[in-house]
Amino acid sequence: MATRILIAGFQHETNTFAPSKAAYTNFERGEGFPAMVRGDDVLALRDVNIPAGGFIAAAERRGWSLLPVIWAGASPSAHVTEDAFERIAGEIVEAVRMGGFEAVYLDLHGAMVAEHTDDGEGTLLERVRAAAGPAVPLVASLDLHANVTGRMLREADALVAYRTYPHVDMAETGERAATLLERLLDRQAAGCCPLHRAARRLPFLIPINGMCTLLEPSRGMYAQLAALETGGVASLSFSPGFPAADFPECGPVIWGYGDDAASADAAVQALYDKMLADEAAWQVPFLSPDDAVREAMRLSDGAGKPVIIADTQDNPGAGGDSNTTGMLRALLRNGAKGAAIGLIWDPAAAAAAHCAGVGAFIEVALGGVSGVPGDEPLHARFEVVSLSDGVCRYDGPMMNGMLADVGPVACLRIDGVLIVVSGGKAQMLDRNLYRIGGVEPEKMKILVNKSSVHFRADFQGIAHAVLVAKAPGPMTADPADLPWTRLAPGIRMKPMGKAFWG
Repeated sequence: MATRILIAGFQHETNTFAPSKAAYTNFERGEGFPAMVRGDDVLALRDVNIPAGGFIAAAERRGWSLLPVIWAGASPSAHVTEDAFERIAGEIVEAVRMGGFEAVYLDLHGAMVAEHTDDGEGTLLERVRAAAGPAVPLVASLDLHANVTGRMLREADALVAYRTYPHVDMAETGERAATLLERLLDRQAAGCCPLHRAARRLPFLIPINGMCTLLEPSRGMYAQLAALETGGVASLSFSPGFPAADFPECGPVIWGYGDDAASADAAVQALYDKMLADEAAWQVPFLSPDDAVREAMRLSDGAGKPVIIADTQDNPGAGGDSNTTGMLRALLRNGAKGAAIGLIWDPAAAAAAHCAGVGAFIEVALGGVSGVPGDEPLHARFEVVSLSDGVCRYDGPMMNGMLADVGPVACLRIDGVLIVVSGGKAQMLDRNLYRIGGVEPEKMKILVNKSSVHFRADFQGIAHAVLVAKAPGPMTADPADLPWTRLAPGIRMKPMGKAFWG
């Protein structure tokens, strides 16, 4: 009889400082993730670059029989509501209670905070473990930005995290989870004990912009991690963490599994020592909005490719709402030409543009409703340049093959700036999100992307240069600027920074 694996997915990255929460309807829509699916419909995710997709494909190659329950994800935001958490987690746990399988695989994020629990994944894993019993292998994949807790490590037999940011290896991580699960099943069949686990928590927070694996020091850290994963070391993971969750276990963790404790401990310690030695290199320089625009104008003069500015503090992939106007104002204030910005999430403005039609001029108050000091709506007269339904297929490395619906979409023009305005919220991680607004990103001189790092997957190859700006927004780029109250005492709030003492 084929090995039967229960599979489910529940993903959310929680910024406890963000303005809006994730309700059940957010998970139903998906918001940049696949929409909620159940049962055999989950298996259709095999072709999407998410961990569940990679796991499903790997499981089918092995001849395993899959029992899919649910897959649900929502755009990063503030806390997951208790209702949403309990409905989705309850569905997973109830399926586990029904039995009929030899192992469990969960596609999780690792940085979920709900209204009633700081440790969303730890709570879910604990419930799944109680329902499945101690002998059933339980494996989960995690995002690179997971805030890995002690409970998560205790309840799962193995956790495996992404190794790229932008996350181009999500499906590959699902495949690694399948390989790890196969190893656990083989050990169980041979009467061996589970894999030995080692873990170390780092004493400083890392800005998300510094985690990009296309750049040092992150690139070198993951290269050493891969080199150490050999022999008796079955798996190594490093999560730099999601540094916007105000609870004691927020922060970076290194962990691994081995056939023997000594091998796992030595590999994890080597990576921990490297991180401490390289701490200063994890610091990130940021530009003001005006400095970023002026530098982009200088660099783009005569360049054959656009200069890209990351509007990192309004990144909807980290809890922003993609509607602040600080970078747009800087473009206009400095007379930027051949510039585009996107996506700005403003359903009312998009609807007004569709009502008026292409070629019309509309007067609206665009964006600026974050409530963050220094952000306010831009009251102006805009030309409607292009309209669309906002439906597109992602062709870039991130979420490749996924259909997205961010409509209705309008491209508005003011002076020399094109603004792609959307009725739905999504991070600018794929060039097609500009194209649905009639903007050809390769032809622009300056692009301002509402993203922190993920955009690099599809934009790095067309960029003359990439700059990072700190315009007013809800996703504070420097964790030392956040009003922490519950961090672990003694943790440094940024690399080489001051320690938190409450």
